[in-house]
Amino acid sequence: MPQEMKMIEAIKIAIQTEKDVMDFYLKAAALTENERGKKVFEQLASEEREHAGHFFKIYTGSDLGSFEDFMAQPPSTSHSMLKQLEKALDENVHERKAMELAMQEEEDLLKNLRMTASRIVDPGVRAVFDRMAEETENHYAIIESEYAHMMGMVHETDIDTYVRE
Repeated sequence: MPQEMKMIEAIKIAIQTEKDVMDFYLKAAALTENERGKKVFEQLASEEREHAGHFFKIYTGSDLGSFEDFMAQPPSTSHSMLKQLEKALDENVHERKAMELAMQEEEDLLKNLRMTASRIVDPGVRAVFDRMAEETENHYAIIESEYAHMMGMVHETDIDTYVRE
């Protein structure tokens, strides 16, 4: 069923989503001991912050304050990714578990964004959700690649070594 959503609402949701995911990646980076994995999480957090900044520039509302103040707010205690990471922390989470959580959450977010976009009537608002979905898909691919490397699976950069023509 098509939904009416105002552009300002869509952009605010996009900003909050990007911040929530950034907070997850910052937390995952903090608990990751492997330097390569830590850098992946830090890079993803940086990209999420950048994405939030793009949306913030076009946000016409005044309820969020400045970009720096908004991004410096403590993580949302209701965000599902952080809740799962906090739960996993109780189980002595490590990099592998954090990456598995990140892949699952990115996959779930992608499905949600695509479903939401398909229901939005306004093409401009739909484009906001489509853009977020594309960014989410790219992040999933980055995490999946690093996960494969960490697990000792054939990495795409090694494919020529294992595949003979």
